[in-house]
Order: sequence, then structure tokens, then C-alpha cells
Amino acid sequence: MAKVSAKRQITLPVDQCISAHINAGDDVISFVDRQGVISIVKKQAGAAKGILKNIPVEAVVSEQESLESAVRNDSN
Repeated sequence: MAKVSAKRQITLPVDQCISAHINAGDDVISFVDRQGVISIVKKQAGAAKGILKNIPVEAVVSEQESLESAVRNDSN
């Protein structure tokens, strides 16, 4: 069983790192679900590549227009 250090760090067990293909120096991200379960996922370069390719894009949108659009959508 792992313990949390004073710096809130956790050492992952070797067998779990092997299963998740996590090596020293890899970037990982962690998530907490509504039940308090923490998931640790290895970041993969290019994992999101192409995810937005079918989204129509307006060629020119100012920062102000973007902010106003977000505020309008948030108030609905």
C-alpha cells in the first residue's frame, strides 16, 4: 500500500507502472471522479490530434467577441 508523503506525493507500484506503460519522466495527468476515485493517465503526444477537424471555424473572431459569446452561452 502506498503512503502520501508530506509533499502529497505518491510512489506508484512498479507492477502498475508496467501495466500502464508509465516510465520515469513520463507526463501523467490525474482526475478525481464524483466518488473520490483518483485516476492517473499517461499523457500521449498526439492523442487529441484531429479531434476538432470537423468543427467549423470563423476566420476572424476578436478576443472580445469570444468573451461575449461565452458569457451569452453561460447565461442560458
